[in-house]
Amino acid sequence: MASPSGTPSDVRPDPPEPSDDRGLAAFGYRQELHRSLGEYASFAAGFSFISVLTTVFQFFAFGYAFGGPVFFWAWPAVLIGQLLVAACFAELAARYPISGAIYQWSSRLSNLTFGWFAGWIMVIGQIVVVAAAALALQVVLPAIWSGFQLIGDDPAPTSASGAANAALFGVLLLALTTFVNVLDNRVLSLVNRVGVTAEIIGAVLIIVLLFTHSERSPGITFETGTAAESGLVGALLVGSFTAAYVMIGFDSAGEMSEETRQPRRTAPRTILTALGAAGLLGGLIILGGLLAAPSLTDGRLGVEGMSYVLTSSLGDGVGRALLVDVVVAITVATLAIQTSACRMLFSMARDGQLPFAGHLAKVNPRTGMPVAPALVVGVLAAALLLLNFGSPEAFLAIGTTCIVMLYLAYAMVTGPMLLRRLRGDHPAGGTDEQGRPLFSLGRWGIPVNALALLYGLFMTVNLAWPRAAVYDPAGGHWYFQWFTVLFLLVTVGVGFMWRLLRAQSGHSAQKPAPEESLPEPTR
Repeated sequence: MASPSGTPSDVRPDPPEPSDDRGLAAFGYRQELHRSLGEYASFAAGFSFISVLTTVFQFFAFGYAFGGPVFFWAWPAVLIGQLLVAACFAELAARYPISGAIYQWSSRLSNLTFGWFAGWIMVIGQIVVVAAAALALQVVLPAIWSGFQLIGDDPAPTSASGAANAALFGVLLLALTTFVNVLDNRVLSLVNRVGVTAEIIGAVLIIVLLFTHSERSPGITFETGTAAESGLVGALLVGSFTAAYVMIGFDSAGEMSEETRQPRRTAPRTILTALGAAGLLGGLIILGGLLAAPSLTDGRLGVEGMSYVLTSSLGDGVGRALLVDVVVAITVATLAIQTSACRMLFSMARDGQLPFAGHLAKVNPRTGMPVAPALVVGVLAAALLLLNFGSPEAFLAIGTTCIVMLYLAYAMVTGPMLLRRLRGDHPAGGTDEQGRPLFSLGRWGIPVNALALLYGLFMTVNLAWPRAAVYDPAGGHWYFQWFTVLFLLVTVGVGFMWRLLRAQSGHSAQKPAPEESLPEPTR
C-alpha cells in the first residue's frame, strides 16, 4: 500500500490506537476473510498444526534409534524453550491480530525487508511441513492393514518401497486437504474442530492404555541404551529432533486472527493452551510408549516406533482402532498446516510482496477463502514428495529442513522483539475487545525474550548440523547430509534475487497509509 505522499519507506509503524476495536482498518486492511472462528476453533488451529499423534508417531522411532530411552528428557527441555517463544508470540498476537503472523510481526518490529525474509523463510518452511506431515500416513496405514502397502513389501519409511508408498499416499492426502481449503471457512473450521476433538480423545485413551500395560518403571528413561554411541549429550541433542518437530506451529492461532472473533483476547490464550496441551499429551505418550514397549532391545522400537507398541502391547484390535484415530489426526494436521501456509501467502501477497500477488491475494467473497494460495501450497508440497520416490533418505531430510526453517523464522521475530525491548520502545499497553489489558509479560519480558531467542538459535544450529550418522548413514549421499543447509541457502538466495529484480524494476516497500486516510486496497 502507498502512503498519501507516495514516499517510499521500509518502516511499518503501529497504528495510532493499537487497541482500537476497528480491527483491520487500523492496520490499513479490509476485512475480507470471514470472521467466524470462536475460541475452541482458534485453539484447534494451533493444536492441529502441532498434532501430537501425527508427529510423535512419525518421529518416535527416530528419536529412540539415535537416543535410546533417555531421549525422553529432550521433550520437557524443548517444551520449556518453546513456551518461552510462545509467550513472546502471545504478546504479539494481542497487538497485531493479522494473518501472516510471522511476516507481519517481524516486519513491524524491524522493517519490511527483514520481515519479508522472515515471512519468505516461514512460508517455504510451512510448505515443507505440509509435505512432511503428509508422509506420516506411511507410519500408520500399513500397520492398520498390510493392503495399504501398494508399492513393494517393506513398509518402513526409510526403505525404497516404503518411501515411494509414503509419497503416493501423501499426494492423495494433499489433494483432499487442498479441496477442503477451497471449500468454505466454516467447513474448514468444522473439520478442524472435529478432528482435534477426536485426536485429544484418542491421545488420552492411548496414554491410559499404555500406562496400564507398563512393562517397566520410569527409571528406564535415564538410560541411553545401545543406540546412543555419542553419550548422553549426543543422545539428547539428536533425540531433541522428535520434540522439536512436534512442538512447532502453535503460532497458527495467530495466523487465523483475521478469521477469529475477538482475536486480541482469544489468540494469545489459544497459542499458549495449544502448546501446553500438546506438550503434556505428547510427553505422556512418549513415556507410556517406552514403558509399555514389549522390548527395548529387539530393534523394532527404533524402526516401527509407536505403531509397534500399540499393536504389540494392546493387541491388534485395540491397537489398530487407535491407529485409525492417528490417521484422522494426520489428515487434520496436514489440513491445518496447509491453511496456515495459505494465510501467510495471502498476507504477503496482499502487501504486493510476492510474484502474482494479485491472484494470491484474491479472496472468494462467498466462501471467505483465498483459493490460489491453497492450490500453490498443495502443488508445491506434492512436488516435494516426489523426492521420496527416488530416495528414502529424503524422509528425514524433509522433516528436519522444515523444523529448521520454522525455528529460524521464529528467531527472526524474537530477535527484533528483544532489540525493541532493550531500546525501550516495545509496544505496550492497550486493551482487548472486552476492555481488559492486553496479554503482557511485564517485567519478565526481557529475560523471557532473551532466553527464547537464545534457545531458538541454539536449536536451529543443532537441527541443521550436518551429522553424517543421521542424514547419510549409508554414505554416498553428501547432498542429504547437507540438505537442510543447502535448502536454506537456496531459499534465501531465491528470495534475495527476486527482491533485487523487483527493486530494479522500480518497486519498493512503502508503509501503510495512516488510519485517518485509508485508501481502498487495490487487487
